[in-house]
Amino acid sequence: MTKFVFVTGGVVSSLGKGIAAASLAAILESRGLKVTMLKLDPYINVDPGTMSPLQHGEVFVTDDGAETDLDLGHYERFISTRMKKVNNFTTGQIYESVIRKERRGEYLGKTVQVIPHITNEIQDYIYRGAEGADVALVEIGGTVGDIESLPFLEAARQLSLRAGRKSAAFVHLTLVPYIASAGELKTKPTQHSVQKLREIGISPNALLCRADRPIPNDERAKISLFSNVEEAAVISVWDVDTIYKVPQMLHDQGLDAIICEALGIEAAPADLTMWSKLIHALENPKVTVKVGMVGKYVDLTESYKSLTEALRHAGIHTESRVNIEYIDSEEIETRGCAELAKFDAILVPGGFGKRGVEGKIMAARYARENKIPYLGICLGMQVALIEYARHMAGLANANSTEFDPDTDQPVVALINEWQNHDGKVEKRDVNSDMGGTMRLGAQTCAVNPGTLAAEIYGSVVTERHRHRYEANNHYLARVEAAGLIVSARTPTEDLCEIMELSRTGDNAHPWYMGVQYHPEFKSTPRTGHPLFISFIKAAIAQHALHAGTNSQQGEAA
Repeated sequence: MTKFVFVTGGVVSSLGKGIAAASLAAILESRGLKVTMLKLDPYINVDPGTMSPLQHGEVFVTDDGAETDLDLGHYERFISTRMKKVNNFTTGQIYESVIRKERRGEYLGKTVQVIPHITNEIQDYIYRGAEGADVALVEIGGTVGDIESLPFLEAARQLSLRAGRKSAAFVHLTLVPYIASAGELKTKPTQHSVQKLREIGISPNALLCRADRPIPNDERAKISLFSNVEEAAVISVWDVDTIYKVPQMLHDQGLDAIICEALGIEAAPADLTMWSKLIHALENPKVTVKVGMVGKYVDLTESYKSLTEALRHAGIHTESRVNIEYIDSEEIETRGCAELAKFDAILVPGGFGKRGVEGKIMAARYARENKIPYLGICLGMQVALIEYARHMAGLANANSTEFDPDTDQPVVALINEWQNHDGKVEKRDVNSDMGGTMRLGAQTCAVNPGTLAAEIYGSVVTERHRHRYEANNHYLARVEAAGLIVSARTPTEDLCEIMELSRTGDNAHPWYMGVQYHPEFKSTPRTGHPLFISFIKAAIAQHALHAGTNSQQGEAA
C-alpha cells in the first residue's frame, strides 16, 4: 500500500521546495523503493499552459501531453519515474471536476462545500497519482498561511488520518534568514511558520531549514524546542553551487532514515554513488565552452530551466563546463550580432509571440554564415527556416502567420488539423482556446538515414512537443531545393520535425540543426540527452578551432 510524504513550505516562496522534495525522492529511490511525486498547485488556472513564463517560469510537458509546473521537470531529473497528467493538478482542476459532478447530480442534491467535497476530491486525485508506488512525495505549492493553500493542507491532514498510522509523514521547508547588520541567523520566521502549520492540525516529522550557510547546532536546538520537532530532524539546507549536491546533503543529516522510521519502512541502505560521480564530473571539467542563448525571457532564467539543465547534463557527459550567457533578442535587433562572435555555439529556444523574433532570425543567420554550431528548438527551428527561406531560397517575404497573419509567403503557419499523441484528431484555428490548440506530448517518427539526426538518434526519434505553428509544406520543397535538409517528418501529417544543413559541399556547416519539439524535457543528469551531447561536442570542436586560430594569430604577431 502506498505511503505518503507531504512537503510543505513556509515564510516565503522560491526556497527550493521542489528540489528538496525531489532530492528526498532520489535518496528513497536509491534505497530500492518505487517512488513517485505529485505537485499540487493552489492557483485557479486549469494548468500553467497560458501563464507567462516571466511570472511562472517554464511550462514542463509530459509524455502524455500535460502542461505542468516546472517542478515536474525536477522530479524527472532526480528520479527514474516518468511524470504524467495525474502527477500535477491545480485548484482550477479540482473545482472544475467538483462543479461538473454537481451539475450531473452526483451529490444527490447536497450542499456542495469545501469540506468535505473539495477536500475529498483532492484526496482522490492524490490517490490516483500515487497508484502503484511504494512512496509518493506530494509537494503542496504556496506557503502555509496562504488562503488558497488551505484546502490542500486540510486534505493532506485528512488523508493522513484516512491512510492510517505510519502511512503519512510531513516535511516542512522554511527560511532561516541571516541578518547581516546583526550578524545572526534568525529562527523566529521558522517558529511562526511551524506554529501556523500546527494550528491547521499538522505536526511536521522533519524541518528543512533553508539558509545561505550551514545552521549551527545552537540554532537547530532552539528551532527544535520551539517547533516541537526532534533536534535530529531539524535539517540544515544551505546554498550550494549545484542542485545535484542536495541529495547527499540531506542523506548526510539522516533525513531519509527519519522518513523511513516515520513510515515504518525497512529499506536497503542508500546508494548515492551515481550522484557522487555526477558531482565529480561537474567539478572537474577538461574544457569550458560558451553558449549564447538568444531569447526574449532572459530576465527570468527559470523560463528556460529544463534547457539550461539539459546543457549542463551534456557538459557532465562531455567532461566540459558549459557557460550559458542569455542574450535578449530585442537587443540584437538594435545592436546587431557582433556580440555573438565570442560564443562557441548559439542556441535559440522556444517562445511565443512576435516580440524579439527578428533578433532570433538574425542570430540564426549569423550562426549559419559564420559556421557556428546552431541549435534551434521549436520557435528556434522556425526562425531558422524563415531565415533560410529569405536569404537562400528566394522567398524574401518569408514569415510565420504567428508574426504576420497577412504574409504572402507563410513558410510557417497554423496547421488546421493534426493527430495528437494518442491518435485523436485535433482541429484548431486562430480563435481556438490557447490551452487546447497545441501539439502536445511525445510523438514518434522515423529519421532519414545518412543525416546528422540519424547519427544522434538512430532510425527513430520520440520527443515531446508544445507548439501551435508548423513548417508549411507548401513552401518546404522550395527551401529543400535550396539546400536545407528535412531529416525527419511526422508519419501521419508529414510535418517537419527536424531540419539541418549539410556538412559537405559548398555551403557545408559543421553543426546546424533545428527541431520542432522540446528535447530538453527528456534530459536527465544520469544519461544526458544525445542531441545536447552532440551539440556540446560541436561547441567543444568550435572552441578548439578558436583556440588554434588565436594561437596562430599570436605567433604571427
